[in-house]
Amino acid sequence: MRVYLPLAVLLALLGGAGCGAGEQPDHQAEWRDVLRHKQAAVAPDATSHHKQVYADSVRAFVVKHPNHGRAREVWQRLQLEFADDLAGAGRYQDAIRFYRAVLEHDPADERARRGLALSADRLAVTREKLLTLAKGMTQRQVAGILGKPIPGWTVRNDRLGSTFEAWYYRTRAGAVAGVYFRDGKVFAAEESSSSRLGRLSS
Repeated sequence: MRVYLPLAVLLALLGGAGCGAGEQPDHQAEWRDVLRHKQAAVAPDATSHHKQVYADSVRAFVVKHPNHGRAREVWQRLQLEFADDLAGAGRYQDAIRFYRAVLEHDPADERARRGLALSADRLAVTREKLLTLAKGMTQRQVAGILGKPIPGWTVRNDRLGSTFEAWYYRTRAGAVAGVYFRDGKVFAAEESSSSRLGRLSS
């Protein structure tokens, strides 16, 4: 049996979800609009457009009502999720901006601190990390050590019945390192165009 709550009770519940202690419930209508965008963003058939609209609506609400506690929490979580996605795609500089934005409001946020440190570390690779690579490693294993290359820093082609792919990285020494895959497995790597990693060159 379904239980139907009076409209006044429903409005009070929605207001409570969006208002912290001491806040006036005068933003309820706007916050309900944001929640409607959320329903579309979390639906099984949600598109990237739905998710972007939801994120934009939360951000706009926070800018207009900066003292709305629940909205600030939601916006911080969205920023962290977006930053993680950017870092996972190799867009470390963009991820860093979002992690820093979160830390400006909450310097103790551990997830943002870890994400910032990892993204900053992966802006350029060290020789020590390159030397941990080994023949036969998968792309996933390499990404776990060096991170994903930034967009546009990969080259792929098919020849002789195999798929060859090159991933390029900036190094701390100012050069460009390369990791080379044949059918998804490492077969060679170089610290720079003039310095191959000996144990991977044969």
